[in-house]
Order: sequence, then structure tokens, then C-alpha cells
Amino acid sequence: MRFTEFGLHPDLLEGIEASNYENATPVQEQVIPPILAGKDIIASAQTGTGKTAAFLLPLIHRLLSHRIEGQVGALVIVPTRELAIQIAQHLEGLSYFTNLSSIAVYGGNDGSNFITEKKALQTGTDIVICTPGRMIAHLNMGYVQWKQLQFLVLDEADRMLDMGFSDDINKIIATLPAKRQTLLFSATMPEKIRQLARKILTDPVEVNIAISKPPEKIVQKAFVVYEPQKLPLLKDILKNVPFKSALIFCSRKQSVKSLSRELERAKFNIAEIHSDLEQAQRENVLNGFTSGRIPILVATDILSRGIDIDTIDLVINFDVPRDAEDYVHRIGRTARAEADGMAFTLVSQPEQNRFAIIEKLIGKPVEKAKVPEEFGSTPEYQPQLRSKGKGGGNRRHYHKGKSNNGRPRGNKA
Repeated sequence: MRFTEFGLHPDLLEGIEASNYENATPVQEQVIPPILAGKDIIASAQTGTGKTAAFLLPLIHRLLSHRIEGQVGALVIVPTRELAIQIAQHLEGLSYFTNLSSIAVYGGNDGSNFITEKKALQTGTDIVICTPGRMIAHLNMGYVQWKQLQFLVLDEADRMLDMGFSDDINKIIATLPAKRQTLLFSATMPEKIRQLARKILTDPVEVNIAISKPPEKIVQKAFVVYEPQKLPLLKDILKNVPFKSALIFCSRKQSVKSLSRELERAKFNIAEIHSDLEQAQRENVLNGFTSGRIPILVATDILSRGIDIDTIDLVINFDVPRDAEDYVHRIGRTARAEADGMAFTLVSQPEQNRFAIIEKLIGKPVEKAKVPEEFGSTPEYQPQLRSKGKGGGNRRHYHKGKSNNGRPRGNKA
């Protein structure tokens, strides 16, 4: 279905055309019409399905038709500042040819940003994208006015609840007009999300586009190793696998810091991103990574959802994520925008059971790649028994392409 078939405002269609959008994704086809019709929505849709435009486009259209000067028209609540910034940038492009105003409200920046946010909330901004904690800070000051708010969007609701924002979300919703249109988007639908939906939605349309399986075009491989083998194997992969941008995930920020130091000592051009960085530092790191100036980024799961960077062609899980769904989100950072991508996971003995749960979730075993014999013997993959096994093979099987000397083609990172 083409975007011109939805009956959207002409000024919005200009922004869509300038953004090079032509055909709607499945979630957009199913979500946009009921939103335009004024229905509440509960949608199960993962990052990468086009869900951001699925709610932004009908919001922009309806606000262009029912805009109230000097009032906040729509509130979009998201779990992280990175996602708030990304949605705000997306919104800016789509609404470029309209007269709508918007602002991203998030913590971690300086006092001048807070003053700008305060002014926008006092004088009225058409669309506000916020993180829960920062919005609570403004609400506690007593000047936020929602009297004419028409739309509430909760994006990545499951992630917000997992991060402990339940109380903040309830406090924010308690200040909003009862008569409004509410849109709830979540990658998964556990009972706590169902309970929230029953509380805040009215006769919602339910849409299920969530796919708990990575795209087939992602080449997935697992390296079954002992924990001390992970770092030397990672260095070898980064030296011998051809990539433009590699994203390495660790589950803890302390692991990100220590791994980054080791890779820097090995002379790799890398950067790290985690919650201890100030907002300006995070933005500088992301800008360097997206521009290609920094080819390798080590990150926590702060980047596993909601960040859309088309240039990532290699994702490495230095450790196995504790949540199987996080595996799907992590490796989904690659093979975007019709590109190909690789996803490698280093699986130690204590992590084998967790990885088996991931394989069950995605519905198939992940290929167990041979570990070069110079790294020594490796365990067998036996999630239940966890018995020790003999060493891996003697060839690098990182990818199919080989140079004339039999080693993988690659650039030194």
C-alpha cells in the first residue's frame, strides 16, 4: 500500500516524499487507518518494523486538522534518551513542510536544556517526546499543562516497565485528560503490559506484527568457548572479518568498560557507550559511529532497541544476553535497509543453557562455528550436560568469503 492511499494531509505527503517513503510496511498498513479513525491501539511490533512512522504519520495528520494553538497536542513517552532523540529527528523530517512544533524532553543534559523544555511545556508544543523521569521532574514543578492533550503514545512499553518506570508512567498518565486517544506499542506482550493496557486503553484495536525471529538475511554463528578464550577470539574476529561498522554488546556497563580498555590496548579504533556517559558524550560517540569515523562500538543493551543505524554490518555478542528477546533486538541492529549482516555470539560454558533458550525462541539452532585451533581446546555444546569436549577445528569460518591464501578477506580494524 502506498502512502498516498491513506488520505494524509498534503503538507505531510511532502515530508513523506522528501523522506523517500513510498510503500507502507505491514505494521503501518494495519495501524495507520484505525489511528486516523480515532481508535485506541495496542500493537505488538519490534524495532525495525516501521512502527515509529506508524504512529507519527497519523498523529501529524490529525494535529494538522485539529491543532490547538498554545497547547501540547500529543505526548510520546519512550524508555531512553537515545530513542527520544531519534524519534524527534524522524518527526522533524516528516513534519518539515508543516507548521507543527515539537521537542524532545530527556535527562542527562545541562540546565539550559531544562529551561528550553520548561518554556515549551508552558507555552505549548504540538508534540512532546519524553523519557519518564525527566517529565516527572517538570510535572513536580507544577507548570505543565495538559488540558487539551489529544494523544498519548507509549513506545516500547515493555522496555519501560522492565527498566522500572511503572510508577513514573502511572504518575504521568494520572495528570492527563481522561478523554484522549492512546496508542501503546510493545515488542512483547507479557501480562504486565496487558494489565497496563486494560487500565489506560478504551476498546482498543489490537495489532500483532511482532516477529520473535531475526531476519533470514542475518548470518548467525555461535562460537562455543571457555570464558578466557573470548577476548583473544574477539580480537581475531575483528582483525579477520570484513566489516564497515561493528557493534559489540556486553550485558553490564562494567564489562563494556573493561572490554573497551582491552581493545584500545590492542590498537583497535573503538568507542564505548553506556549509562555512565553524559548525554553530550553519548551523542558524540553515536555521531562518530554513524559517520564511520569510529568503526567499532562497545555497548550495553542501551543500544539494542530503538536505534536505527543502517551501516552496521557486524554484531558481536561478547556475552549471551540474559533475556532471549534481547538477542533478537541486539542482532537486529544489523542487516537493516535491505543490507546484509553478520551476528556472532561468544558462548561460554555457563551461558550454554541461556543460548539454548534463545535457539528455542528463534525456532532453529544457530550454526556453531569452528574456533581456530591456536586458541586451544573448546567445550562441546551440551546445554544440559555441560560436559567438556575436544577442541574445535583448524579453519576460520567467520564468513564464506576467502582470499587466495585461504584466509578470510578482511581489513585491520
